[in-house]
Amino acid sequence: METMKAERIPKTTIGGSYSYAWQQMWKHFLYLFLIGVVVAFANAPVSITWKESEFQVNAGLIALQILIAAYALLLLPIIEYGGDLLYLRLMRNEKIDIKEMFDGFKNNYLNIILANLLTFAIVGLGFIFLIIPGIILACRLVFVPYLVMDKKLEPVAAVEKSWDMTRGYGWKIFGMAMLAILIVIGGLICLFVGVFFAFIWISAAFASLYHAIDMEDKKNLNGNGEEVISE
Repeated sequence: METMKAERIPKTTIGGSYSYAWQQMWKHFLYLFLIGVVVAFANAPVSITWKESEFQVNAGLIALQILIAAYALLLLPIIEYGGDLLYLRLMRNEKIDIKEMFDGFKNNYLNIILANLLTFAIVGLGFIFLIIPGIILACRLVFVPYLVMDKKLEPVAAVEKSWDMTRGYGWKIFGMAMLAILIVIGGLICLFVGVFFAFIWISAAFASLYHAIDMEDKKNLNGNGEEVISE
């Protein structure tokens, strides 16, 4: 009979998260690559920039920009949140189906859209009132997508839970974001291909940190649960 091994998780550190994410990235490479491709294509319309020297402002251009804004608010978050969920599940070594990226359109649509708008509004207000509050809020609310998708929390509950989960981890999350910038710069040196893999690694690292903190919280709540071995 096959014996069950204790689940292995990363340490709740910057190095532990990126190290575990690197390991899992190559273990589940094809799945993560495909998720990255889908998310990249989904973001393509929003990434379009218009130069005033190339286009005259007209009704058609304004209508197109409104459509792109509506897409960014009402459709894109579903795919991005779905991608975050699949990243998380691969960090847990769970089986996935790429089609699950789109399940939010039928199962959790309103919660995803409202959670995305609420997070954007809170962080945006933080940046308006000087930059530092915005950075703090962005770090503390980084787990909202996972909580909406993984725990099926409503928007306000997800924001509150993310704030609670990240207590004591703010500097680590900020450090991960700073390291992410360096990783992207390194990817730029390797041209577009390097940037693409950099974003996959970064996304996996944040999913790893959420996974590690979530497992620690469960262990603390259970008290007498099965021992969890850290990488």
